[in-house]
Amino acid sequence: MSDSYDLIVVGGGPGGYVAAIRAAQLKMKVALVEREHLGGICLNWGCIPTKALLRTSEINHLLHTLDAYGFAADNPRFDFQKVIKRSRQVAGQLSGGVKHLLKKNKVTVLDGHGALAGAKTVKVTKDGKDVATLTAPHIILATGARARVLPGIEPDGRTIWTYREAMVPTAMPKSLLVIGSGAIGIEFASFYANMGAKVTVVEVMDRVLPVEDAEISAFAHKAFVKQGMTVLTGATVKKVTTSGSGATVTVEEKGGKTQDIAVEVVISAVGIVGNVENIGLEGTRVKVERTHVVVDEFSRTGEPGVYAIGDLTGAPWLAHKASHEGVVCVEAIAGLHPHPIDPTTIPGCTYCRPQVASVGLTEAAAREKGHEVRVGRFPFIGNGKAIAMGEAEGLVKTVFDAKTGELLGAHMVGAEVTEMIQGYAIARSAELTEAELMHTVFPHPTLSEMMHESVLDAYGRVIHI
Repeated sequence: MSDSYDLIVVGGGPGGYVAAIRAAQLKMKVALVEREHLGGICLNWGCIPTKALLRTSEINHLLHTLDAYGFAADNPRFDFQKVIKRSRQVAGQLSGGVKHLLKKNKVTVLDGHGALAGAKTVKVTKDGKDVATLTAPHIILATGARARVLPGIEPDGRTIWTYREAMVPTAMPKSLLVIGSGAIGIEFASFYANMGAKVTVVEVMDRVLPVEDAEISAFAHKAFVKQGMTVLTGATVKKVTTSGSGATVTVEEKGGKTQDIAVEVVISAVGIVGNVENIGLEGTRVKVERTHVVVDEFSRTGEPGVYAIGDLTGAPWLAHKASHEGVVCVEAIAGLHPHPIDPTTIPGCTYCRPQVASVGLTEAAAREKGHEVRVGRFPFIGNGKAIAMGEAEGLVKTVFDAKTGELLGAHMVGAEVTEMIQGYAIARSAELTEAELMHTVFPHPTLSEMMHESVLDAYGRVIHI
């Protein structure tokens, strides 16, 4: 099979399939090559199935706090295999939805591994056999990333897990240690802790969730410890020794002190590496740095006609960033003059308990950039809806430029903040100041009122604290 297209997309994740659909909307003839599952890691092994698991753990937590709401239930329990099965069903349903959307938009989908094979050419293979040779003036690489592996702590699928094994275990572990407290690590730590496991988190940086505002990180740390997690920061895993019954993890803490921690399972969550191998980059002008493809603001690589989006490229490694990159890239190809993505307008969400969400600069980063800042804070305990929900633990923090009133950043920890952050993301994108946010009427009673109060607090006008 040999065919020509206007655009070929290699990879069907949240960046690739969205780029393909947007291109089809713009009347391009599009081919999409996917070697495994439509929807990519995010839909099949990341964002979506983990949220299904975390929803289950939230329910388990509520079942053990029913008395506070006036309910009683004897011996609440769960069937762990049904928990896992539901998560996989959710992922399967959405993967089927992506297939339908691509068909609806008349995108040609090829099952196989795609790689550059000369100028304007992609070769597709499956199980070592040639499937097709495709040509197009524009090729988008959206091959994603995989879990980074630490030397000496290679996953074995039994005792040492990556995110994949952590989503489909055969049994619920009684104890586990998570290496890394970024979004992936802390979400799994939260899930298993809320399901009843004894959880230890080891983070090499001086605080958990290190990319977040320091005040939010400290708040989350206290919440995790209160829930029963052991959290070790400024600590390094020196060795993992596995046995038939689990693993012994040697951890070096601040000051050089070491301790051995015995657990059933170890989850390695120490970042990602781009899938740059075996996609035909050799001999091209595509530049790779630290396993990620270097691109400009419109996702163009150094090779004419070749683009890269999503986790294959630079941080932040987020599904919604990949999708938006795909749209911007395609619209630039079509000559529509889209706006490049401003990284400070991309919200980040972590679905642990309590949830964490942010957009823009942290307070420390704003000061480092030379801004004179005004900072507002509002606690969940001052909000009627939060108290009525039984979710009075949390904080909303806003950072403004003191001279211009520009919203530099917003940072939240607490129930449903991942749903609230989009309000501040819109404010960042629209370049709103404190004046517009203050003059906006927020509905009562809602958690979103805290967003308003935090702005008011930055300017000495807070009402409810």
